[in-house]
Amino acid sequence: MLDWDDLRFFLAVARHKTLAAAAKHLHVTQSTVSRRLVSLQDGMGVRLLVRTGEGYVPTLAGESVRAHVERVEAETLAVERAVAGHDVRLEGPVRIASSQLLASHLLAPSFAALHATHRDILIEALPESAGDLRERGVDIVVRLRRFESPNLVVRKIGEIAFGLYACVSYLMRHGDPAVTEGCPGHQLTTRLTDEEGSAQSAWLADNAARAHVTLKTDSYETQLWAASCGGGLALLPRFRADAEPALRRITTAVAVPSAEIWVGFHDENRRVPRMRTVLDLIAEAVHSRADMLSPPD
Repeated sequence: MLDWDDLRFFLAVARHKTLAAAAKHLHVTQSTVSRRLVSLQDGMGVRLLVRTGEGYVPTLAGESVRAHVERVEAETLAVERAVAGHDVRLEGPVRIASSQLLASHLLAPSFAALHATHRDILIEALPESAGDLRERGVDIVVRLRRFESPNLVVRKIGEIAFGLYACVSYLMRHGDPAVTEGCPGHQLTTRLTDEEGSAQSAWLADNAARAHVTLKTDSYETQLWAASCGGGLALLPRFRADAEPALRRITTAVAVPSAEIWVGFHDENRRVPRMRTVLDLIAEAVHSRADMLSPPD
């Protein structure tokens, strides 16, 4: 008898390529993932995954099993969402995955307003890394990039303006960067991954290619404080960096592109009152702050 949980562990490794990434996604230890994977393969008597230089990849048998498991997963989620669609109560959990920037500065204040009138709606704020809507545990995802899945309802609800910043004391020591020449002689903090804001990364590649990267992080807050302490140049959301007296926005010949704010969810969630209430709240939180998020030059 196959254990669905073992199949779920297999699917996580196949999707995330490493035991560590799968463990992080499933909120378990790496040894647990390894043990469940070994148990599944021993029980089936076949090798499902092989380790390569690019991580774990499915064998032919693994690809066949993965296709079946993904169909079972999709049907299971469809049943759960169909049942949830009959829930007419303005109470219960709503699981929202988003980046630290959005969760801290846009969503958290709106949740406080929500609970002034709807105390029985429980918000579970998750990191964006948990925001795979194909799997269980997430109802709504808010992020700074488009969604690729055709099975979701997606909406662009706003934009965030970006600019190139540095600490005033840093600029006094190093001078203004020659952006048209690629910022030679300057330090730079960048994104660790390019999941949020590929347009901003492309701008840096074109305009700061000669700067020396000294820090990579997935947190805009970390970038902001590093720059504030004299760590060099950083591409930052203007609504955060403009408010920091230690930072100065650097004039550039080519404007830094804005990042789009997207929300994604399953169509069935629109018929669940608590989901609809929270979705409306998120959209209003962004729309009401449009001038702050994209200030005029």
